[in-house]
Amino acid sequence: MENTDWKNLPFGYVKTDYNIRCYYRDGKWGELEVTSKDHIDIHIAATCLHYGQQAFEGMKAFMGKDGNIRLFRWQENAKRMVSSAEGIFMAQVPKELFKEAVVKAVLMNRKFMPPHGTGAALYIRPLLLGTGAQVGVKPSNEYMFMVFVTPVGPYFKEGFNPVKIAIVKDSDRAAPLGTGQIKVGGNYAASLRGVMRAIDAGYGSPMYLDAKEKKYIDEIGAANFFGIKNNTYITPKSDSILPSITNMSVMAIAEDMGMKVERRPVALDELESFEETGACGTAAIIAPIGEVHDLETGKTINFCKDGKPGPISEKIYKRLLGIQFGDEEDKFGWTEIIG
Repeated sequence: MENTDWKNLPFGYVKTDYNIRCYYRDGKWGELEVTSKDHIDIHIAATCLHYGQQAFEGMKAFMGKDGNIRLFRWQENAKRMVSSAEGIFMAQVPKELFKEAVVKAVLMNRKFMPPHGTGAALYIRPLLLGTGAQVGVKPSNEYMFMVFVTPVGPYFKEGFNPVKIAIVKDSDRAAPLGTGQIKVGGNYAASLRGVMRAIDAGYGSPMYLDAKEKKYIDEIGAANFFGIKNNTYITPKSDSILPSITNMSVMAIAEDMGMKVERRPVALDELESFEETGACGTAAIIAPIGEVHDLETGKTINFCKDGKPGPISEKIYKRLLGIQFGDEEDKFGWTEIIG
């Protein structure tokens, strides 16, 4: 990776040397396989293609200034993939198999690990696919689990600078009792209408509201929403949003900083009362929100009026990154050195 401009790396796919694969057949998982191919052979009647039997995770590995590679809370990603598999009746990936594949994929592609101090990281994508042939609507009897990695920069081109968000009311990402709480591809396909509408209007991402009443904030596209006021960190509680591992971590950091934490329904009408707002997730880490615009009513709410992130968001962001990169004490036990 010579001559790579690590500090200006986009969030996108860069081909790396190896990916790891494993197959579930006859009721059991096989051995891990290593390949340099970035394509897969799949049956034309595979359930992932026709009935959406597909789940994935997003996680990162970080290079510390001590030269050690750290994984961040991989156990939570493994647990969430099990939950996703249960949600759409797929074979579950055992925690030990999940970790072995992730570690192997990272270490075999070590030369693609962004150096410490560049702000970039190695993104890890575990992927679970139903590969068995079914024409009737039923779960597959065969699955493929794979892990590939790619070096990435910030998810939002603004980096840790205020982003502009558009409220979208004419489409829903997910509904209560649906698949919103698990990480499956169908949720992201459903979000694309709102994502593109927001982007076409000049905004970085959509703000989705609850599917039933359009009164409560759900998600910011592919990230969780949070608001801060009166020394309280507030984030939506909903049956149709994905439980973010980053948000879970931020809540713990906020409490450790002496803040009160509330996870509860957040009414859209409450938005104007927040001192700071933001989006958080593995890809975005923390993205402060500078402006929220309602595409339907034309109303705009401005945050970060000086063009800079709020002080509390910035403090949480630096603390989280410090733990992930090994620059600060990991008092929570979230990181694991793998090489």
